[in-house]
Order: sequence, then C-alpha cells, then structure tokens
Amino acid sequence: MAVAGTVAGTASVAGAASVSGSASVSASVSVAASVSASVSASVPVAGSVAGSVSGTASATASHAHLAALLPIAEDDPLSGWHRAPRVSRDQRTPPMPKDSRSDQTDRIRDLVQSVGGDPDSFDGRLVGELIATSLKMIPDGHDTGQLKLINAALKEMRYAYTVFNRYAGIRKISIFGSARTPADHPDYEAARTFSKAMAANAWMSITGAGDGIMKAGHEGPQREGSFGLSIRLPFETTANEVIEGDPKLINFRYFFTRKLMFMSHADAVAVFPGGFGTQDELFESLVLAQTGKSNIVPIVLLEGAGGGYWKYWDTYVRKNLLDLGWVSPDDLSLYHIAKNPADGVEHVLEFYRVYHSSRYVQQDLVLRIKHPLPAAVIEQLNDEFGGLLKSGRITPSDGPLAGESDHPDLPRLVLRHTRNHFSTLRRLIDRINELGSAAAPPLGATGS
Repeated sequence: MAVAGTVAGTASVAGAASVSGSASVSASVSVAASVSASVSASVPVAGSVAGSVSGTASATASHAHLAALLPIAEDDPLSGWHRAPRVSRDQRTPPMPKDSRSDQTDRIRDLVQSVGGDPDSFDGRLVGELIATSLKMIPDGHDTGQLKLINAALKEMRYAYTVFNRYAGIRKISIFGSARTPADHPDYEAARTFSKAMAANAWMSITGAGDGIMKAGHEGPQREGSFGLSIRLPFETTANEVIEGDPKLINFRYFFTRKLMFMSHADAVAVFPGGFGTQDELFESLVLAQTGKSNIVPIVLLEGAGGGYWKYWDTYVRKNLLDLGWVSPDDLSLYHIAKNPADGVEHVLEFYRVYHSSRYVQQDLVLRIKHPLPAAVIEQLNDEFGGLLKSGRITPSDGPLAGESDHPDLPRLVLRHTRNHFSTLRRLIDRINELGSAAAPPLGATGS
C-alpha cells in the first residue's frame, strides 16, 4: 500500500489466547503500539511502543516522576539528532560535555557513511536518529524486557519491509478471516474464489499464513502471488502448505508489527467471517481509514452463499453505533458488504478505476488520478465536497507538486484538506470514479 498513514495497533502478549484469522493473546502484560507516517506513496517510518503492566503494580507521584516528563536538556549528547523524553535510572545522569556530544554525532555520521549512506541526506539523517535513539536507551535506564521488545520489533519491521519492498508497485490485498473455517465451508470456497479472481487481475494476497480463510486466501493466487504473515503462537506452530518454505513467509513475534505490515502494504482489505481476531483486524482497518492514519482503501466484507454473518454485523453497527451517535452516517461508506465474490472483486477494482493514490504535500492533499477530469466534473466536485476544504477549491494539476516525485506521469487533483472527515473523503474518491469513469480507459490500461 502506498501509504502514509499511521498504523495504530493494540496487542496483548503472553498467556492463553484464542485465534480466528489473527488471534489476540491476553495475560497480565499488554503492549499497545502506534506506528505513524504521513499519507504518501512511500511506506511509513516512525513508530512508538508503550507498555503497561496490570496487576499489583502501583505508581507514586514524586519529583522523579515529574522530572521524567521534562524534555531533554539542550546539552544532551544526542540532542542534535532527536529529542524525546528521557528517564534515567536514578534521574541524576550527568550530561555529556559538548565536545563529547559533537564527537558522538561525528561517530554516528561515520557509521552511516561506512555502510554506503549519505549522512547529510534525509534518509541518512533518519538512520542517524535511529542510532542516536538506540544509544539513549542506555542512560535512560530501560529494563531488559523493554530493550528486548524494542530490539525484536525493529528487527521484525526491517526484515518484513525488505521482503515487501521487492514487490513494490504491485497491488496487494490483505485477507482476514477465521483460522477455524473448514475446507468444505461456503466461506472457504468464497475466499478461494475471491483471491483467485484478484490474482487474475494481477493482485497479490496477504494473509496470516495459517489454515482456514488464510489458507483459502493463498490457494487462489497460489504460492507465487501470496504473502504469509505468521504469528508465533504455541497452538499454531506451522504455516499452511501453500506458503510454507516460501521467501514471502514472514514470522512475527508481536501482533503490532504484524498488523503494521498487513495495513501498510494493503491497497484493499477483504474480511470473511471470524472471531475476535478477525473483528479486531476489521475494526482496526476501519479506525485507521476513519481517522486518516492510513490511506483510504476499499474494505469489502464477504462470505459464502446463504450466510448471514455480515447482515447481523451491519445491524449491530447501525443500531448500536450509528443510532446512538458513536459513528456518523458517512462512516458507513468505509465498508462494502459484497453480494458474492464477483461483487467484491468489482468493488475493489472500481475504487481504482480513475483514482490511483494520494499523499500530503505540506498542507495540500494530492489525489493522483489516471486521466484528467473535465472542468465541469471538477466544478461539480467542488459543489458537493466543499466541506472538506480548509480554504480554496479543488484544482487540477498536470503533474507532481514541488517536493513530490512519485508517479510523475499522472495528473492530480489538489485540495487544502481540513484533515478531518476522512469518511467523506472516501465518498469524494467514489465520486471521482463515478463522474470520471466515462472518459476512463479500460481497467488495467494505465496506472495499475
């Protein structure tokens, strides 16, 4: 997924668990993760992890706790790279002299250069900040468990991005559903049919690598068109035979890093019936789109013939969320309940009929489209969606804005977005596809 959003996830680690598609594991320690990036055609870069321990632990308000909230002093040895709150083991770690700070910065620059990086480039500076942040964890006094978590999470993200980056530019769909669905169930057959049809349109599938719907999502595109994101659980020790042994099978220790990969690389999301894990993944997808923390992508809900799973789910959403005011009417446009696998495929492909991708360039939201829209259509979009504009109007652009380099051949629509009401932004994209489809080339002809 050419993303930009931030991926926010919650996961519980250790103890007993139950799984459906992607499981939740609960115990006395929970880990909450939130990973952010700007809406862009590039993948996100920044992340933060916060842990909380439930049980008998208690916190006392003291001067030390207040001091932990203060920003790093100007004479912090690594403040030239990054500033963040610091908690030293005894809150009395003396600052490093300025000449030592300069020496530390020079050594970090040398490290970046030693592996072929340019320490003065934007990417080089980001890597330098990663090194500086890692070094700060020693005087911060983090315990061993925290260091192990941060270390393992960073390793998982680096490896997973390396695998996915080999397939950049290919559309991908994340498929969620129960690991318990038997092979003779109508939902299983629907997932296999759907994923096979998506593969026929040059899409790759991302599933959890287990059995049930995950295996069905691999059987459609087969090994060559599949990614498997496996989670290490005591009761799920192996991947399904379709993806087992493939270089695109990635093993994760943490749910939040796994979720990041599911969402940051997805150009669409398909959800089949499942349990707590499936519902968690579905609502995660909806929340990220609703809040603008990921790119808006089509989220399609599917099941086998004769099923009523999504009918009851939709009733719950409308009666308990919409009618009580917890979501807005436009939020319902974030998902589509498909009549059958063919309808699900059509919904995903229609989303990209005219619209291609988006990103923010400073204060402007840039919508890349596959062909220019007539002036009358743009005028109509301004009339219908003026509430999305912080100022000005929706205007066309023949090519990229200053500071934008992705897909230079595609025309754009540019708007000063309020950075709010992302569900309405989804309706704007639908309207662009509807009004612009008359002049659109056949599907797959351009800007796939």
